Amino acid sequence: MNLDRTWKSKLQSELDKDSMKKLTAFLQAESKSGKVIYPQGDEYFAALNLTPLDKVKVVIVGQDPYHGPGQAHGLCFSVRDGVRFPPSLLNIFKELKSDMGVEIPKSGSLTKWAEHGVLLLNAVLTVEDGKAAAHSGKGWEQFTDKIIHVLNEERENLVFILWGAYAQKKAAFVDRKKHFVIESVHPSPLSAHRGFFGTKPFSKANEYLKSKGKEPVDWSL
Repeated sequence: MNLDRTWKSKLQSELDKDSMKKLTAFLQAESKSGKVIYPQGDEYFAALNLTPLDKVKVVIVGQDPYHGPGQAHGLCFSVRDGVRFPPSLLNIFKELKSDMGVEIPKSGSLTKWAEHGVLLLNAVLTVEDGKAAAHSGKGWEQFTDKIIHVLNEERENLVFILWGAYAQKKAAFVDRKKHFVIESVHPSPLSAHRGFFGTKPFSKANEYLKSKGKEPVDWSL
């Protein structure tokens, strides 16, 4: 599994831990037994590889990958070109249009955001086909906690967008004097109308970045 050098230098000690070795062995055994795992192996670290540590401006925290065929490709909330938008992603696009005037795109891939400095990080980086959260508690959480700790400690003036209780708990330790945290309910249809729509996370993120002399994110897709 190739990993961007800016991240690898900060995460190597975590990769060398027994917990990661056990996780790797678990994933290999699952694949060997014929189970289908998403995303494919070369995309486990797609979020880190598309958004090097020194390029991160905004961090969006998700839970685990989509578990349907052809959906997950290593970026939270994002799906491959040509795949139907999951309901949460459609709600994100609706809020983006309301907030920034960005038309709802034809593709659900958020790769362009990642390339523009938005780290789209799931807490768990793999899942079994058809079984949501199947790989929770297998070791990914400690690894992604370390990623957030590195961002919190090594960088300044980042924007953390935390949708829902899971993401808010995951990044609860982020230093709010050093970074800007945007919180709301999850964009899921179950909660979006109770405090997601109208929160304007995209324009708020850009206003903060500009206030710190940083280039705003181009949220268009």
